[in-house]
Amino acid sequence: MTVSDSVDYRAMFRLDGKRALVIGAGSGIGRESALALGALGARVTCADIDLAKAEETAGGSGSDSAATLLDVRDADAVAAAAAALPDLDVLVFTTGRNVRKRLFDYTTAEFDDVLDLNLRGAFHIIRAFGAGMVARGGGSIVGMSSIRSITVEPGQAVYAASKAALVQLIRGAAAEFGPAGVRVNAVAPGVVRTPLTDPIFAVPEWQAAYAAKSALGRWARPSEIAGAVAFLASDASSFITGSLLCVDGGWTAVDGRYDPPR
Repeated sequence: MTVSDSVDYRAMFRLDGKRALVIGAGSGIGRESALALGALGARVTCADIDLAKAEETAGGSGSDSAATLLDVRDADAVAAAAAALPDLDVLVFTTGRNVRKRLFDYTTAEFDDVLDLNLRGAFHIIRAFGAGMVARGGGSIVGMSSIRSITVEPGQAVYAASKAALVQLIRGAAAEFGPAGVRVNAVAPGVVRTPLTDPIFAVPEWQAAYAAKSALGRWARPSEIAGAVAFLASDASSFITGSLLCVDGGWTAVDGRYDPPR
């Protein structure tokens, strides 16, 4: 018998019996991530700053799902949520804010708002929930970064800086939590059709430019990002930590879209 003969490859993608929390589950990628984890057998708690939307997602995430109100900018609220979920196996957070303005037009207040949610909020989340996972000796944390952590365009400098810093925060957590068996990874979506990107999608030139930049020539669906989240949450990724998984249709791999003549 070889080593592979003893592995149940179907089971390693399952999340049966796992307790999961998805922060930002009210819409978009967070919502689809919660639905994906629930479909794979996890007991999902859906957290969002909009409780009604979290409850709506929980309604489709399985009979054992629950919803809770959470503002990750509030360190005390995050700590209380972590205390209320002492047996957490999977943590996914997709919260984020983007103010698309050029640097000369940015206000200090807008800069603070973006960093407060995208980076400080992630700091609260990783510390509070990571502590419990480290104490129990296992778990998977998945944070939502962006292709803007790698590549940028005018009007995205502050958002890009926050998402790049998030990747390094996640890598640092992976280094510190790894000896306890806790994995910490980031997902970097490309352009995804969600309510947050509807204003971009509504401009034909902008929509087409973004679609053309990727190798696949289209925008992503939230469910396509949720598949990557589910993989990182499962035992199928048991030797992956400190990684940035780009789910961008080839955006960060392709340099230009000109197809030279043969």
